Amino acid sequence: MHNHVIELLVRNHAGVMSQITGLFSRRNFNLEGIICGPVEDGGKSRMILTVDDDSKLEQIVLQLEKLYDVLEVRQVNNHPLTKVLDDL
Repeated sequence: MHNHVIELLVRNHAGVMSQITGLFSRRNFNLEGIICGPVEDGGKSRMILTVDDDSKLEQIVLQLEKLYDVLEVRQVNNHPLTKVLDDL
């Protein structure tokens, strides 16, 4: 299994996590893990998503970029989490 990491900077308010997980669910794309926490003054959050399938990854990234509450999307290669997850 090969894990991929997507980092998001999002607006921090109720419903944002649901928007993002709903996008994955509607595309029948499984999230392996989610880490989320506030940054700066708390008005934004950093989300780290891990996925193990890249067949729809490009499509998902493009869809994430279109969401109003998503301010930044980055695919991170060689993220430390991928090594941890690959070893599980």
